[in-house]
Amino acid sequence: MSALNYSRRHFLRTAGIAGGGLVVGFSLSGCSASEIPLQPLADAYAPNAFLQLTPDNVIRFYCPRDEMGQGVTTGLATCVAEELDIDPAHLLIELAGAHADYGNPDFGGMQGTGGSTSIKAHYLQLRQVGADTRALLLSAAASDLGIDLASLTTANGAVVANGERMPYGQFIATAADLEVPVATPLKADSDFKYIGKEFPRLDGIAKSTGTAIYGIDVDIPGMHHALVKRSPVAGGTVASFDGSAALAMSGVTDVVEIASGVAVVAAKFWQAKQALAAVVVAWDFPPLSSVDSAKVRADYEQLMDSPEGESAESAGELERGFAGAQGVVEGRYWAPYLAHAPMEPMNAVIKIEGDKAELWSGTQGPGIAQGLVARYAGLDKENVTVHQTYLGGAFGRRATLTHVIEATQVALEAKKPIHLLWTREDDIKSGVYRPASLMNIKAGLDDNGKIVAWAAKRVGGNITPGTLRAALPGVMPAAVSDGVVDWVVGLASDVMDGWVVDPSSTEGLYEDYDLPNREVLHVTKNHGVPLTFWRSVGHSFTAFAKESLVDELVEQSALDAVDFRLRNTEHNPRLHNVIQLAGEKMRAMRPEAGRYLGFAAHGSFNSYVAEVAEISIDNDRIRVHKVLCVVDCGLAINPDIVVSQMEGAVMYGLTAALHGDLNLEGGVFKESNFHDYPIVRMNEAPAIEVVIVPSSEAPTGVGEPGLPPIAPAVANAVFAATGKRLRALPLRLT
Repeated sequence: MSALNYSRRHFLRTAGIAGGGLVVGFSLSGCSASEIPLQPLADAYAPNAFLQLTPDNVIRFYCPRDEMGQGVTTGLATCVAEELDIDPAHLLIELAGAHADYGNPDFGGMQGTGGSTSIKAHYLQLRQVGADTRALLLSAAASDLGIDLASLTTANGAVVANGERMPYGQFIATAADLEVPVATPLKADSDFKYIGKEFPRLDGIAKSTGTAIYGIDVDIPGMHHALVKRSPVAGGTVASFDGSAALAMSGVTDVVEIASGVAVVAAKFWQAKQALAAVVVAWDFPPLSSVDSAKVRADYEQLMDSPEGESAESAGELERGFAGAQGVVEGRYWAPYLAHAPMEPMNAVIKIEGDKAELWSGTQGPGIAQGLVARYAGLDKENVTVHQTYLGGAFGRRATLTHVIEATQVALEAKKPIHLLWTREDDIKSGVYRPASLMNIKAGLDDNGKIVAWAAKRVGGNITPGTLRAALPGVMPAAVSDGVVDWVVGLASDVMDGWVVDPSSTEGLYEDYDLPNREVLHVTKNHGVPLTFWRSVGHSFTAFAKESLVDELVEQSALDAVDFRLRNTEHNPRLHNVIQLAGEKMRAMRPEAGRYLGFAAHGSFNSYVAEVAEISIDNDRIRVHKVLCVVDCGLAINPDIVVSQMEGAVMYGLTAALHGDLNLEGGVFKESNFHDYPIVRMNEAPAIEVVIVPSSEAPTGVGEPGLPPIAPAVANAVFAATGKRLRALPLRLT
């Protein structure tokens, strides 16, 4: 097992006494150039390192990734605690603020949470943090006690010498003067006490008792509330406005124009909401104002039928493959725009005083948030403090930080601390979205049930340019002008519209099966709807097309749904294995009369999932009764959390499969809240059985891989029940 090397210089640079405690900091990204700001423990939040030990043996772990319900604080704390030899429940966990040393190695060192990378990226690094810190404390204890290091051991936060237990905190003064051990050997898997074991989430009590702080909960002295009236058509700008009626209303202090619209500031939220309705705005609308859903679909169909397309993947000889095929199947599949609809809408609290600012918000990118505040407030980034909070759901939505920019601009105009909130309607009608997609797949089979030709094409908008547009202002130095930022974003858009294919647009269309002769094409068509990452990203729509087409191939073969997939995954052993395990369990299922089974499997985020959906049809209404989910995610740090994440992914994906649909009229989305953009309710929720494949491989993704197979599994079950192929989402029989 490889270990990371942490230089003595870096350790000495980031270790010291702060508030009477030893702070041990390790650079995860290896690219930090700035000093970690050490603050006294009396401060409410001190993101100065990963571990902090105090003389009274309080051990703080500063979690580098953001907790949005996925259990990352528990998972990453477990990695540290395992090697530090302490019960994870005894760690005091803090959410880290913005600093380069909290970067995500899978994001090139940028500080961000997403892509199901948190455990995968930090598994070895944080274990090494724990192991090196434990070795450091043992060396300090040996020095203080004047005994041989080899005679010492540890037990749950204490050094053990001659049967006597002494807390780690007893030795931190000496430890601060020692050189940190480098690349301390890590435990063998067989010696794990906590990794791989089930125990309650470490944030469960705080969330259950309402003491966990989310961005929407933050309240600071002098804070005023702000809401923004935005263009009903994305990209629209203010031509003129009249805020006089709003200013005359109780509690209202300011009506100001900002980049995204007109903001109302009031002493209380409800006062701001009532006053916002009184603001009259004339808008200049972009071309999107002439677009509706029918036009989007028609434009995509036209491009699908054209010879246009950039190659995203090509192997073998496609024409020869089709020429030798004994049967050919072709299908066209549609997936609509979707909103994220997290439980907690977007919000940010900001206070700007002189040349300093403080931000409170739950985001997927604290470093980007810091950079955005610095840019739009005209401050040095080092003078912006980010207080990260819990996130009430994200799914990619909290990586686009328009609300942070808005809060900053309002605070500057109003000259007071601002709590800016998006309502549910704001987020669904004026947010950022999963792209709509039209996909066509044509495949050929030989007489042994092997896929010998695979031609796929996707038409739709790209995610990456919009993501860059949102993130770059916060990543690039403030000295770089907005014009240069816009130029870079425009260049990225141009590159992905004719030169290269955005990987997020076609991922999942071809990687799972043995496809000796294949080609994947892409045509970019973006009507102006703002796009971003949505849970499982491209896999959320490509899996539906790919697994539906595979089920159509099953029809043409002499094999069943499981054996066909097994025959075509000989070179993908992890996916092959989950298909086999799920197939064995599927064959043991005995659905009652009137219920039918559908099968789907998909690999994403380095993990592999097979799902079986048990459904019935009542008056053309699809009811999902049970879902079997078999997952190989490498080593499960906490199996109970893996089960929870699979269950959540199935439910989120089922919402999209049965209900998810946003419809444009004149460039405006018709849907606005859960009454017309529904989620799966309790009475619709299926029983979910999760089976985790035992593994000693390093952990891979968990938050997202459970979602892609559910829509095709349900669609394939509907075919088993009715003989009808549903090739469009959401799944509807009428």
